[in-house]
Formats: sequence, C-alpha cells, structure tokens
Amino acid sequence: MRIAQKLYEGVDIGGETVGLITYMRTDGVQLAPEAIGQTRRLIESRYGQAYLPEKPRAYSSKAKNAQEAHEAIRPTDLFRTPQDVAAHLDRDQLGLYELIWKRTVASQMESAVLDQVTVDIASGDKTVQLRATGSVVKFNGFLTLYDEGKDDNGEDEDGNALLPDVAQDEALERREVLPEQHFTEPPPRYSEASLVKKLEELGIGRPSTYASIIEVLQRRSYVRLDRKRFVPEDRGRIVTAFLQTYFPRYVEYNFTAHLEDELDGISDGKIDWRQVLREFWKQFSAAVGDTKELRVKEVLDKLDEELGPHFFPANDNGGQGGGKSPRDCPSCANGRLGLKLGKFGAFIGCSNYPECRFTRKLGIVDPEADAASGANLDGPKVLGSDPATGKVVTLRNGPYGLYVQLGEAEGKEKPKRQSLLKGMTPDDVILEKALALLSLPRELGPHPDDGQQIIAGVGRFGPYVRHASKYKTIPADESVLEIGMNRAVALLAEAKASGRGRAAAKPLRIVGSHPADNAPVELYDGRYGPYVKHGGINATVPRDLKPDELSLDQAVALLAERAAKGGAKKQPRARKSAPIAANDSGSSRPKTKRAAAKRKAGKPKGDVPPRTGTDG
Repeated sequence: MRIAQKLYEGVDIGGETVGLITYMRTDGVQLAPEAIGQTRRLIESRYGQAYLPEKPRAYSSKAKNAQEAHEAIRPTDLFRTPQDVAAHLDRDQLGLYELIWKRTVASQMESAVLDQVTVDIASGDKTVQLRATGSVVKFNGFLTLYDEGKDDNGEDEDGNALLPDVAQDEALERREVLPEQHFTEPPPRYSEASLVKKLEELGIGRPSTYASIIEVLQRRSYVRLDRKRFVPEDRGRIVTAFLQTYFPRYVEYNFTAHLEDELDGISDGKIDWRQVLREFWKQFSAAVGDTKELRVKEVLDKLDEELGPHFFPANDNGGQGGGKSPRDCPSCANGRLGLKLGKFGAFIGCSNYPECRFTRKLGIVDPEADAASGANLDGPKVLGSDPATGKVVTLRNGPYGLYVQLGEAEGKEKPKRQSLLKGMTPDDVILEKALALLSLPRELGPHPDDGQQIIAGVGRFGPYVRHASKYKTIPADESVLEIGMNRAVALLAEAKASGRGRAAAKPLRIVGSHPADNAPVELYDGRYGPYVKHGGINATVPRDLKPDELSLDQAVALLAERAAKGGAKKQPRARKSAPIAANDSGSSRPKTKRAAAKRKAGKPKGDVPPRTGTDG
C-alpha cells in the first residue's frame, strides 16, 4: 500500500511530478468512460482489431457491501507503458505499476478461446495407458498480455492445465518419465491476498481497513507470517476460544457483515446511529457483565477443555512419553497437565502443584524440543560431588532455563549457580563440564602489559574476556570454557584497536609560544574546520586565512578575540556563606522571612497602589 501511495502521489518524470495511478484505497472494479475509451484505442493500436471486443466491457463487484465510491485502480494514462516509466521507478514500483497496467488493459481485451480436451496416450504395445485433461489455446486474447495463473505459485488444478496442441493418432516422443505420487492435501493457509479476498466475500472490513486488520493480528502475536502464509499462534487460539465461548455473537461472520450494512445505512442517512449504538450496547454490556462474574478457574477450565485437542494431541501410542494419555504428567505419577495462568501469561502445568512443579510453554508437545529445554527434567539431577568442597553438583531447570548448582542453600547464603551455555542440552552436561561452568568467571593469567588478571566469564550479553575495564565478546565458534591466555590477549588487542573512545586529537603544527605565558599555540583540524588552541581557549581560523600561512600574531589575535567573547570555560564560583548576625533577642539563629501569600488579582485594598505593567 505504501508503494501504491507513492505512485498515486506522483514520481519525478523528466523534472515533473506525475501521478501514475488513480486512488488506490477502493473496492471498485468499474472504470471511468474516458479510461475505457483510452484503453480500447491502445488495444487497437498495439494489438490489432482481433483483440478488441465489439463493445466495452463493464464489471461490477460481487463482494458484499462494496461501496464502489471510486473507480478501480488504473493508470492515469494508459499510453504511459511500463517500459516508458521504467527508468524513473525502482524495482517494486515498476512491478506494481506493470501489474496495474496489464490488468487494466487485459480487462478490456477480447476473451481467450480454449478447447477443453482429454488426451489418451498409450505405449506401442498398449501396456501403458496415460490420460491428461486440460485446455488447448485456440485464440490467446487477453492471455497475450496477462495470464492471471502466473501470479500464483501453486500448481494448476486438474482440468485447468494448458496442453500443447496435438492431433489424433499423433506419435509422441518420450523425453522424461517423472514417477510422482499425489496425495489429497488440506486447503492451504491464508496468504495476505487470499485473506483479503475472504474478507471481501464475508463483507468484513473495507479496502481502507484491510491493512490495519492484518497489522493488528501480527502486532498482537495472534498470527505469524511463515513463507507468505499466516499461521495461528497459541495466543490467538486462546483469545479466539475465549471469544467463541463467552461472546459467540460478536465473532460470527454475519454479525460483522450486518454491522457493516448498518454503518452504510448510517452514512446514507437511512438509519439513526443512536438506535444502532443503543441496541449494540444493551446486549454487549449484558454479555460483559455475565463474564465478569465468572471465576478465573472456571474460565481456565473451559478454555482447557476447548483447546485440549490442540495442546494435547494423541499420538500413535495414545499419549506422550510412554504415558497412557497425552495429559499425563511426565514428572509425577498421577498428575494431569492442563492450562494454567501465571504472572507472565498462560502455560501448561501439573495439577499436583506445588508438590509437582512440572511446567512447559504453550504449544504442541515436541519430545526433542522438551529434551533440549529440560522440560522433561524430573527435579534436580545429581551429577556428582565437587572434589574441592565435597558438595553435590546438580542440574536443574529454572524459570530462565537450565543451570547447574553447587550444594544447597544454607540460611541466607545462596549456592553458586551457572546457566548452561547456548546450544548445551541436558545430555551434554556431565560432572566435569558442570564444574567447568561453576568455575566461571575464571582467571586466565596476568596481562603481559600491566600484570592485571584477564578474566573469562559469561554475562548478560554472552561469553566474554575482561582486562581491567575493557571487555571483549568471545566469538560464537569459541568456548569460554576452553579459551586460553594467548587468544584472550589477542581478542583484547582487537577491542582496543576498535575501541569506541576517540583518541585525543593531534595538532597539525605548533604555531609558536604565546607571549603571555610561553605556552604553545597549536593549530588543529577540527570537525568544523581548522582552529587554534591555547590553554582552554579554541578559536576558529577564518576562511580568508590559510592555515598553512597562519602566523603567531594572527593566532594570538584570534585567541584574544575569542577570549573577549567568553571562549574560556569558566569555573563555577564557590558560594560564600554570609555570616549569621545576632538578632534583637541576642540569638544567633537566622531570621526567617515569611513568604507573601499569593492572592488573585483584583481590586486593590487599602492604600496599596494598583500594580502596573511597568513594574519590575
């Protein structure tokens, strides 16, 4: 839509801004009479009389609630072909303009003539019989310009394939045999185009709202776009199940279509908007009131029942992980998995909570993913004992993922813990690797420059090496557990060479010594041009002076002029505390002044003169 907006607003062609297409937020399919006449003249001149229908073609929309306030999207000048404007448009703009131009012209061209044929093919010995059903083009008509089937990546349906023109008893040459097996597949998921088409058929939305509808679905994570097809997310399934259960009337297709009809009636002045709003709010507020009285557990149980087949699909064995039911908890003996609600949203949990703390994210069970994430980890897994301390080393699954722990909590003292590195799975963690993780951050040795220790560890942004206050990320293909001293020094040297801090500027030359204090007057090449510096004063060199020929006297004059304008940084003066004088009572406490009370402007009272605009 943004590309179409640009074509509508205009592009620069030969120094002139030209709008290439008509208004694009429309559901109309009709063309203006002058556009039809121009299109017919173009067809006759470019393609010949055979491609021009006897009468102009008129179209009307089959979509519900089509307002057709604007004509169809078309080029503003049909004789401005895509080849004529190609040099002035980018790739996307040209592709869209070419699509609009071709469809507009093709809509007024003669129909194509196709013969529906069935071709039976037999081998010489009649042992193999093949059949192909499709169409043979006798007159290409509008197909010479635009074939709508080429827009779709899907294969042609049976009976719609274009076949070569063959004659009866014609001998065919065998070039290639492709053994393919065809299975009936479910309908494809909606793409952006097919979803908009479905919305039009159902009478939901308008051309001006289709883009915002799709944008909201994606922004709220109700759906995601995967290979140009919309895939429903678990959040969208939960919201849909909730609305279908407690607000079924408002998610029915005919309700939205009926509401669109009423809105059209309001815009035409045929229906009173107050009555429409009153009827809607009366029923909607009652439904909201009934739902507010429900307990959270009751709602969760209902959603769990509705979404159970999705979140807990039965496999060939009837369950998961060897269980008898897909709802069997893999962690405890008799727990039942179900939909739960936490402070971070919905999740799958065990009915035996808090005795059983098994949880997993929403979604269909993936045994391999569960194994990698530790979702099937049945409590702490003992890996062994630390030889140095004798404490038990365990592998655990926490709210932020898998980690290893040394010992148990003793009072307020927390045990040492370390998260698993990226890519690690529970099967990878043995005692030796767990001890290596628990040793982080570890000292690699003193830096050869200053003797300070080089540290290797894992931070919020991943593995790193550190020397003093300098950090450097360890590359993804290297391990923080195996990195050595030499490699760490090399990484830190790279970080120093590409440091963010800007090195102090070096003077181009020393102009001379300042006569006031014999300090050097230096010439620099700055961001905004050359300048001279003395102490804390910088003075720009004027353009009429050549920096290479700048003399000391000229530099001193520039610095003096700059200093007179306040060029030096002024140090803030320390405030002097006034001595506290004794008051009349002999006390040394300071007198406090009572702030005058604010009052509204009005007629002055007493002998107080009125305030004028000339007062301070």
